[in-house]
Amino acid sequence: MLNDVISANYMGEYKIELMFEDGATGVIDFSKYLSKGGVFKKFKDIEFFKDFKINEELGVLTWGDEVDIAPETLYAEATNSSLPDWMDSNGKQNSSANISLHSTPCREALDNE
Repeated sequence: MLNDVISANYMGEYKIELMFEDGATGVIDFSKYLSKGGVFKKFKDIEFFKDFKINEELGVLTWGDEVDIAPETLYAEATNSSLPDWMDSNGKQNSSANISLHSTPCREALDNE
C-alpha cells in the first residue's frame, strides 16, 4: 500500500506539512536528515531544501533530480505510524523482500524468451 503525497507546504525551518491520498496529514521535521550525510548534505542549504516539489507520478517529495524520500517513509513519519513490514527501519526493502522480488522473472524477460 502506497500513500502518495498530494500536498506539501513549507512550515519554516526544516518542517514540511504533508497531505496524503488517504486524507492523512502531518508535519515532518527534516532537520534529522542533516546528519545522515550523502545526498542529504544538500539540505544544509536551506534554499535548496525549500525548493521541493511533489513528483505526482511517484507520489514523493523531490529536491531537483537528486533527492527523494520514499512515500512509505514520509507517511510513517508524518502520521507517527509504522513502516510497512517489507521495509526496514532505514526505509529500505529488507532482504527477504529482495529475495522474493528477484526470484520472480519480469514480464519483459519472459516475452523475450
